[in-house]
Amino acid sequence: MFYRTFFAFSLFTSFLIAQDTLMTFENTTLSTWKKNAIWKVENDTHSKILSLLKRSSSAFNLCYTPKVSFLNGSITVNFRANSGHIDQGGGIMWRVQDDNNYYIARFNPLEDNFRFYLVHEGIRDEISSANLHISKGWHSMKIIQQGNTFKGFIDGKPYLNATDTRLNKRGSVGVWTKADAMTSFDDLNISTNK
Repeated sequence: MFYRTFFAFSLFTSFLIAQDTLMTFENTTLSTWKKNAIWKVENDTHSKILSLLKRSSSAFNLCYTPKVSFLNGSITVNFRANSGHIDQGGGIMWRVQDDNNYYIARFNPLEDNFRFYLVHEGIRDEISSANLHISKGWHSMKIIQQGNTFKGFIDGKPYLNATDTRLNKRGSVGVWTKADAMTSFDDLNISTNK
């Protein structure tokens, strides 16, 4: 009897700890988001989207929400590479401690690759890479993080699987581009668990 009660209580508390957050940008303002470049929620064909309008003075363009605390779970976002001569594309940033410490998953259509990076003290270090070509337009990116292991998906297909132990703290979630990569994002879906 004790085991059944404890098991049911464990399931109940796990359910309470799990949290799903969907940001469609229809009703999301960026007033509480941390940004180091000019980002704007703007109208697209059928919805409102988040777009980078002007790059930052640093190498990376960041936009993340400290209202989400992410350690383990999954993050999905739709993205569209609009332009860029030096760089294009971008992706998800998570376990963000500050502007200089976080993980990234990013796709670059100029290089036709999808990569995981760790940014530590402002220095970017590649963790994993896969080559792929995708068409212009909207695509989805997803990461799944559990402990020190993470997986990366483009349009539902798995491409990256890596382990890294250097950043094991809860942190914020957001989007990221590099240099002049003008990119739009929509439907940032964050599912957190223990």
